[in-house]
Amino acid sequence: MNPADRNPMKYTLAYYTGNRKTGRIAIVDHANGETQVSHLAIEPESNLEKECKPVFVGLTEGREVILLDPVSKEIRVQPSFPEDAFPAHIYSDPNSSRDWFMNDGDKETGNDRLNCGDQGSSVSVVADTSSSAAAYLGTICVGRGHHQAAFTYPSDSAPQVPHTAYISNLKDGTISVIGNDPRQAGDYLKVVATINLCEPEKEKEGDGSVAVPNNAFPHGLVYSPLSGKVYNLNNGYGTMVLIDPLNHAIVERHDFKGHSNLFVTPDGRYVIGRGADRKSDPRHVIARLSVFDVLSGETPGRTELRDIYISKYYFNAQGSKLYLTTGKSGTPEQQKNLKTDALLIFDLTALPEMKLIKEHRLGCSSGSLAFLNEDGRTSLVFSSNSEQGTVSVIDGESDEIVETLAVTEGASHSRAWLLSSHRE
Repeated sequence: MNPADRNPMKYTLAYYTGNRKTGRIAIVDHANGETQVSHLAIEPESNLEKECKPVFVGLTEGREVILLDPVSKEIRVQPSFPEDAFPAHIYSDPNSSRDWFMNDGDKETGNDRLNCGDQGSSVSVVADTSSSAAAYLGTICVGRGHHQAAFTYPSDSAPQVPHTAYISNLKDGTISVIGNDPRQAGDYLKVVATINLCEPEKEKEGDGSVAVPNNAFPHGLVYSPLSGKVYNLNNGYGTMVLIDPLNHAIVERHDFKGHSNLFVTPDGRYVIGRGADRKSDPRHVIARLSVFDVLSGETPGRTELRDIYISKYYFNAQGSKLYLTTGKSGTPEQQKNLKTDALLIFDLTALPEMKLIKEHRLGCSSGSLAFLNEDGRTSLVFSSNSEQGTVSVIDGESDEIVETLAVTEGASHSRAWLLSSHRE
């Protein structure tokens, strides 16, 4: 690389890689145009039962490992990474230092037997997860099955909306509503309501009652600060419901078939449904993106992308670009044509049109993206390329790949996140 063209940023990136059973962490340090990779010491497997394995919380300022003991609920900080530490699915509250760790329960029943017996699964809340001051706040029993989370808060257009956490429960077909305002001690981190998503007329069996469990299969949960409403996708019914956070009531239903998840634009104007058509063409998977306008209640934009299966979504700091990673799905014949290594970048200023402005082929699926932001603008985007054990560094303005860094051995899963950055 020409010294005049070197990256002027100094940054430190963490890179987790694993196979869903064991994992390890590498640290990527970039300064003065040079990159160094180091690896945290590995602690042997604990050989504990799955629900008792330590939960990986994060890394401290000094690059030490933060762990949560799921039995004692104690936080411990240590220099080494337990090989079988569990990297739980995390949702970050956008208005606080609290992170919510999802526990989907066992595969058979959806119950978290350790914390909730046979009454459901759980979420755990930890504050300051990137600091030696990390603090465990509590574990809350919710419904059964895989969870997603959305956080409501007051905005200029919806000033009365309270700070609340909504947790969807896939197996039960419900949403658990949890108080998320520490100033409201009576409700804080407690279940204040359970929303039953059952639509009896869409149930194949039953007596017409609003039953739990049901076949709503909620997967897709977002909050729009513009409309002040929560949007939940009932995959089992092909509907999207709007929930009023003032009383947790379902106030609207919309047909929204063909989608498997939702995300909302940073300004809250559009809720975007993503899905996949695996039936119409035996040789090709076709990705679907549908743009729902929260102000009009209409769906003015629809896009199809052949040989694409959408995995994860991200936005830049300005809210002007959408990044979609891709993965595997479909029959063996369809997978022959599938672009599993694509990274797609869209221009959100063109909404409701989904305008694709860049497609990268990374060589393998991206495990995650991380963003280096300066003064409210994204300077660099990092893609952890799982099977290659590399990081692609992408310019946040031009969308071009600046360099690809070799980090570790390849594995089926990876996650990268920024630890620190500043301009040299």
